[in-house]
Amino acid sequence: MRKILLVIDMQNDFIDAALGSREAEAIVDAVKEKIRSYPAENVIATMDTHGENYMDTQEGRNLPVMHCIRGTHGWQLQTDVAELLRHAKIYEKPSFGSMKLAEELKKLSEKEEIELELIGLCTDICVVSNALLLKAAMPEVKISVDAACCAGVTVEKHRAALETMRSCQIHIVND
Repeated sequence: MRKILLVIDMQNDFIDAALGSREAEAIVDAVKEKIRSYPAENVIATMDTHGENYMDTQEGRNLPVMHCIRGTHGWQLQTDVAELLRHAKIYEKPSFGSMKLAEELKKLSEKEEIELELIGLCTDICVVSNALLLKAAMPEVKISVDAACCAGVTVEKHRAALETMRSCQIHIVND
C-alpha cells in the first residue's frame, strides 16, 4: 500500500499575511515534521492560485481579500515548507478543490493500492473541499486528515469542517 501525503495550500497568505492567523502559524512546525515523515516521492502539494482579476471572480466577490496572486510573496509556499516540497508535484488550483489532483489520484488508485492523508490550510475551505472531492472520486480509498496539521479560518470553523469530513467517512486523526 502506498501512502501519499497531500499538503494543501501552505502559502504565506494563509499563514502570516493577507488571510493568516495565529492558528495557521502554530501548525507550521507540525506540517514540516509530517512532510519529513513521508518519502519525498509520496508527497504532493497544492497552491491556491489567482490572477490580478481575482476581485472580479465569484470567489473574489464573496471573499474580497486579494490573496495568493500568482508571483507575489503571499502566493509562495512558506519558506521552510517550500524547501521540503522542492521535489514534490505541485498542483496550482484556481479555486478551493483541485479536480486535476482528484483525477490523477483516481488513475493512480486504479493501478495500485493507495491511502491518502491531507494536511494544510484552511481546514474549512480547501482541505475539506479536496478531501470531499477525493472521497467522491475514490470512495474505497482510505482518506485521513491530521487535525494537528490543519487550521481553519476560525477555531469553530476548523472543528465544524473536521465533523463534516468525519461524517463523510474521512478519518480524522490527532483531533
